[in-house]
Amino acid sequence: MTEPSTDPLNDPSRLRTILGNVVERVREAAPSMHEKGAEAAREKDKAAPRKGDFDKFGIAVFTRHGELVSAGNAGTGFPIQSISKVFALEVALEALGEKLWKRIGREPSGDPFNSIIDLERDKGVPRNPFINAGALVVCDALVGIGGKSGPNHHVIDFIKSMIDDESLSLDPDVMASDRTGGDLNRSLMYMAKHHGNLDHEVKEVMEAYVHQCAITLDCRGLAKAGRFLMHDDPHDGDDSIQQARRARRILAIMMLCGQYDGSGDFAFRVGLPAKSGVGGGILAIAPHRASIAVWSPALDPMGNSWLGTLGLELLTERTDWSIFGAVRSSA
Repeated sequence: MTEPSTDPLNDPSRLRTILGNVVERVREAAPSMHEKGAEAAREKDKAAPRKGDFDKFGIAVFTRHGELVSAGNAGTGFPIQSISKVFALEVALEALGEKLWKRIGREPSGDPFNSIIDLERDKGVPRNPFINAGALVVCDALVGIGGKSGPNHHVIDFIKSMIDDESLSLDPDVMASDRTGGDLNRSLMYMAKHHGNLDHEVKEVMEAYVHQCAITLDCRGLAKAGRFLMHDDPHDGDDSIQQARRARRILAIMMLCGQYDGSGDFAFRVGLPAKSGVGGGILAIAPHRASIAVWSPALDPMGNSWLGTLGLELLTERTDWSIFGAVRSSA
């Protein structure tokens, strides 16, 4: 581990310098990354990413000391989309505990995030809570827990509590597209319902899912919202211990499944548990240290941000933050 005096966690000005350097290096790499993205899209027979999307990159770090440091386009808002699945899982686990795992697995899928194949093969039990089928089953559980939030606002209210009740908006385009489209997601729910793993009406569950995916944050807000996962070292009573246990389980699934079919390469390059969204955001956690958010809208064929992944790779190189151990010794 880096020496306490040189660890940027203990020096906000140094961390600010590191983030500025990360932004600079990402922007230098953007033209070649666009070429790489266009080539990858051709190989996968997908639409080429827009060159202008490689001009945008933001990063924010919220440390365990309560410091919020950011750089680049960190103030640009974006719909968090699938990153919302992390917060939904926390709310559901807090309400329902271990019995939630009777309805959802904890294994990587190997198929696209919206595939129906595994769901049919496994008799309506999704492989993990971060593929769409799993997230919809989690939403079904949230619809059933009641409470003052109402079925569509459990995740919204949780995130608001993490960002100190700052204003929070919903992206109207995401709301509209998911309501009018979303046929494949409805098919996933009907398959789960056929196997007895959906308790509520498809329309109800879909509405809850649309609301959480449409939540709009910038990098600063997302980094703050993820702070509950960084504090996994319990010191304060039963509630803290239970939250720590949930955090460790959620971080494990983020490590294995958070980037879909790109999770292995992401673990190799970045070394932190993380969750991506097709809005271009990534939430990454350095346990006991920091909650990190990056954003850039250009996506790779797996649906993960090209520049966001690169930015996190550069950050962990500079900070030596990795769950797989330190490179620079304190000896």
